[in-house]
Amino acid sequence: MNKSQQKPDLDDILYRCIQKVATGPGYSKSLSQEDAREALLTILDGSADQVRAGVFLIALRMKRESIDENKGFLEALIQTTNRVTADVDSVIDISEPYNGYVRGLSVSAFLAPLLAEMGEAAYSHGVESVGPKFGLTHHKVLKSIGINVDISLENAAKQLANPTIGWAYIDQKAINPSLHNLVDLRERLIKRSALTTTESLLKPISGKKETLMVCGYVHSEYPAIYAELGRFSGFDSAAIIRGVEGGITPSLQQQGKYFGYHNLGEESLVELDPKSIGIDVKKRAIPLPDNLPEPSENDHGVINADAASAAAAKEGLAALTGQAGMAYDSLLYNASIVLLHRKRYKSLIDAADAVSKVLHSGSVIQRLKSSGAKV
Repeated sequence: MNKSQQKPDLDDILYRCIQKVATGPGYSKSLSQEDAREALLTILDGSADQVRAGVFLIALRMKRESIDENKGFLEALIQTTNRVTADVDSVIDISEPYNGYVRGLSVSAFLAPLLAEMGEAAYSHGVESVGPKFGLTHHKVLKSIGINVDISLENAAKQLANPTIGWAYIDQKAINPSLHNLVDLRERLIKRSALTTTESLLKPISGKKETLMVCGYVHSEYPAIYAELGRFSGFDSAAIIRGVEGGITPSLQQQGKYFGYHNLGEESLVELDPKSIGIDVKKRAIPLPDNLPEPSENDHGVINADAASAAAAKEGLAALTGQAGMAYDSLLYNASIVLLHRKRYKSLIDAADAVSKVLHSGSVIQRLKSSGAKV
């Protein structure tokens, strides 16, 4: 019997799942949480046919993933994720889009050390580069100033417990190597998949008493999705911020909002006004430099991500010395939102006053030096 005459493998979980989710408008059916979990596990362990894996991920995206499918994916990822608990009561998990930024500069890579300077153990996580945007990332920004972006999960937890450091960046290679091995497959998919939704919710480091998730969104349906998945992953508290490019920094030129929950409870809306803390600018976010070099062959034709990341690092470091500008405004806004959600202060204005004093003191720069930065 030649290959064209072979019968389909009815025991193949991906075959069965594709039959359900890829049957066209009006006929595609959602998977159970168990089937979604088992299908992704076969992809993660390398046993799945790569063509079927790609078809499956794209078909799910075109159908639009159900909450059970997202939970199944998240369950599979948690099952294969390395997790540790830091020797601190509370930890803040900062989750930015893993595929980065391409429309402007982001300085959120410096939010974790800023929060650490204010007594909050915090870490961010991500990858160097992944599709579909292949933009500037925390990995690239921090690497450009000499931070070791390839530390182990255990060492990251130790940094959180070290009072002179108090923050960390963890790469996906350390969090979930099996997921990181799918970077090439995801590049070939071109469009985002359910992995983009769930990969940032793995909670690799927890606090002894509480772990707070800070993430961003654009589309209106996602706060409820992220809140449900955040509780499923075990985040005690969450701040889900409507941010530029799906990140955690709201527009600087108009009123914003975030959805938050505490103690695994229901999420509620919090409205934000940047003008209330002295932010009054004409642009949503820090623009890309006019002199940014053309993309290299490794940039997939979007932006020169390395150059943009270095530019973001320069802007962020200036903000950490109190230099006025949109980078300063971005960090002031971000940190104030987190501290307001943490109930450290009664209002956004009170939080911003405290953050402003720390930024003008320049003390975060010393914390970066203690972390190995060449600044």
